Amino acid sequence: MSKAKTEQQIVRLRFRSYDHNLLDRSLKQLVDLLQKEGIEVKGPIPLPTEIKRYTVNRSPFIYKKSMEQFEMRIHKRIIDVINPSQRVLDLFNSLDLPAGVEVEIRM
Repeated sequence: MSKAKTEQQIVRLRFRSYDHNLLDRSLKQLVDLLQKEGIEVKGPIPLPTEIKRYTVNRSPFIYKKSMEQFEMRIHKRIIDVINPSQRVLDLFNSLDLPAGVEVEIRM
């Protein structure tokens, strides 16, 4: 008894931002819009936060052993859209996200 599998088309949206609040708000709006269209959505799935740390000398001459440390946190999320219609794909191309939120679309 073998069942014929119907292949699903999945579009993966990967979002990156320095501000997690801004990222979560814009993803909530996007997921609500997709669910109103009747599209099946998985996510947003949080990925590990990428942390970049930098150490800088406070003074180049006398107090050379005194250093400052800075870090940047890059928050990431993934949304999988299952079997999107052509209208939804056009919506992704004209996606209007706030400044500071980067999106990468993969089929």
